[in-house]
Amino acid sequence: MLTHSTRRWLAGLGVAGAFVAASASPAVAAPAAPAAAVDNLDLYANNVIVAPGGTEKWVTLFSLTTERQPDDYTIKVDRSKIDGFASVESSGENCTESGAILTCKVEDQDDDGSYLNLVSLVVRAKAGAKPDQKGELNFTVTSDGKSGSVSYSSTVEIGEGVDLTTTEFLELKGAPGATLKAPFQVTNRGEAPAKDAVLFFVGADGLQPSKRYENCEYTEGPLHDWAFACRFEATIGKNASFRLDDSFGFTVPADSWAPNSFGGFSIWFTPADWDEYRSEAELPAKIGPNGTEGELKLEPVMNMRSGQTDVNPLDNSTWVDLQVTGDQRADVAARGAKVTGDVGATVPLTVGYVNNGPAAVNSGGSESPWIGTTVTLPKGVTAVRAPEDCFSSEDDGWEPGKPGGRIYQCFVLGSIRKGEKVDYEFQVRIDQAGGQTGEVKLSTGQEDKQIKDLNPANDTAQILVNGGGDGGQGGGDDGDGDGGSLPITGQSTGLIAGLGALLLAAGVGGYLVAKRRRTRFVA
Repeated sequence: MLTHSTRRWLAGLGVAGAFVAASASPAVAAPAAPAAAVDNLDLYANNVIVAPGGTEKWVTLFSLTTERQPDDYTIKVDRSKIDGFASVESSGENCTESGAILTCKVEDQDDDGSYLNLVSLVVRAKAGAKPDQKGELNFTVTSDGKSGSVSYSSTVEIGEGVDLTTTEFLELKGAPGATLKAPFQVTNRGEAPAKDAVLFFVGADGLQPSKRYENCEYTEGPLHDWAFACRFEATIGKNASFRLDDSFGFTVPADSWAPNSFGGFSIWFTPADWDEYRSEAELPAKIGPNGTEGELKLEPVMNMRSGQTDVNPLDNSTWVDLQVTGDQRADVAARGAKVTGDVGATVPLTVGYVNNGPAAVNSGGSESPWIGTTVTLPKGVTAVRAPEDCFSSEDDGWEPGKPGGRIYQCFVLGSIRKGEKVDYEFQVRIDQAGGQTGEVKLSTGQEDKQIKDLNPANDTAQILVNGGGDGGQGGGDDGDGDGGSLPITGQSTGLIAGLGALLLAAGVGGYLVAKRRRTRFVA
């Protein structure tokens, strides 16, 4: 069952789908409290800020309840409080108008266990609209054939239109350990001066910021990806351009797999658009801690007012392509186990792998491997507990951590540096006397492309179980020591996943979202 906050985050992703695709940035203010439940409906709708002459934006009303929604619903949308400055129209065919009231029907849907999109509305500023005009769009939902209703409101605001633009591509090249300058630039093509700006960046492991500035917030994601947001106080006049000062750059990790390539994505926001964008997923006011290494500044390249919104957000972003040069790979070695115990006893079984370096693995990039692990248990044992990072191959539902399987596919997120180990911790019941053999086998590749590590011969290790012994677990091929935990999850994981996915789900590519993991990393 998804948590309440996760459902709101998923709803934010749905809204963000229109962010670029519809030339819009539908901004969502975090709701103060959930709407009262009627027939298990938990409503949520985003806010928007629009400008005369700017692009249309979308307000979407969701039910965040994950249980199946078998009912038909009637949704009344009261537009009276915004009718003087904004138009609101249905994007579907099941709505009728009567004055300021829009009535929409939602018929029985085959719910897939996620949130339910009840209605999507197109919002435009009217020609005579003035900045700072604001009003509520009120939704009332009733369930046909049942009593009661539930209501929710979103805000439509008029902002001053500006038009920030930037270069579409930035290509970087360097060897592991190199620091590369990255001259991000922003230009105002609008008629009104743009008061202040925010630069947001999300990128893969190879694009690590060289410095952490006082006016930037930083967080690290589940794949050792980076995200940061920098706020600048500067007035960007009509046709004026500014760029980051020359202290800004990226540092390629010294243990980066090479050759390789990494991608990143940046986008410029007005402060009002950034605040609304950030709130799409109910993220906190800060995405992470600020840096301490001085202030990053905007410098003019050539020669306010109320809240501002970008009238054309499609030209605010830059793809960053980093080519890592050199020749540096890694050796990952499978780690098996030896287990003895009495028949009927349940004993721990820990298998996995170790990265012997020198390069890190699971760090992303197009030429470096993701390490998958196939664990085949001996026939004479039963898995009574399995790690949440492992899925039974016999289970069509791919339920994580399901006991009772014999063959498990295991995978963890996050870079594995030289000397670090990954443990998959099982509990198995010994069902037969005598010796039995299983296997740990590593897959070093990406999807359908295998990428050889430095020593493919040690990518397989045995699991040996001897029923009838003293119930203890022996050493096996499990490496040296237990130097402590290296967690890869936490608040920042969800944070960058939310931020990155909101950008990338809008049409710029896939982004792998991690949930909390229990796998133990040992140095």
